Amino acid sequence: MDLLLRIFIYGIPILLAITLHEAAHGYAALHYGDDTAKRMGRISLNPFRHIDPIGTILLPGFLLLVGSPVLFGYAKPVPVDFSRLRHPRRDSVYVAGAGPATNILLAFISALLFHFLVFLTPEIAFLFKQMLTLSLWINVALAVINMIPIPPLDGGRVAVGLLPDSLAIPLARLEPYGIIIIFGLILIPPLLGVNILQWLFLHPIKMIIEFISLLAGLS
Repeated sequence: MDLLLRIFIYGIPILLAITLHEAAHGYAALHYGDDTAKRMGRISLNPFRHIDPIGTILLPGFLLLVGSPVLFGYAKPVPVDFSRLRHPRRDSVYVAGAGPATNILLAFISALLFHFLVFLTPEIAFLFKQMLTLSLWINVALAVINMIPIPPLDGGRVAVGLLPDSLAIPLARLEPYGIIIIFGLILIPPLLGVNILQWLFLHPIKMIIEFISLLAGLS
């Protein structure tokens, strides 16, 4: 029963965060002129269409096992043909930003739902409090990490769309190596005893959570 509760408490926020993040990219791409994701059946709220065995299951599990202070993972990227967007450079910024923006919205909704816990029994309220707390953290963390300005992360695509060509073109060329760079930022500093993750990830995550909590009327 304890295992089932943990799966329930952890699983629902994680699946919602990943599924809606990826679906948001697909909806935004469709809105701005590219129906690739729709034709491939990836504009879906079915989490199994977005789960990547390595990025969604094995990688987060490994980071938990080694005690990483930051939990990182990814889903199957929603296919987007940026050349089919009506205004490729401008619209690619909106498509890339749709995922993190959706996670921030989910975090805010999670914070608002804390106000409804008073209507539940203490036992049920305790379980949902854990779930909402986890949802708040996961969604903000997913938004912050994805907005790191390194392709193929969303922040990298936003940066490529906003920067002048002299900077955007070299940055775009990093895309094949982007995931390796991110893994290095997450895994190497702890092995060297360097606490770079504190200011690179954890401080921004905590500040955004505090701001969202304030907006939602939480103490």
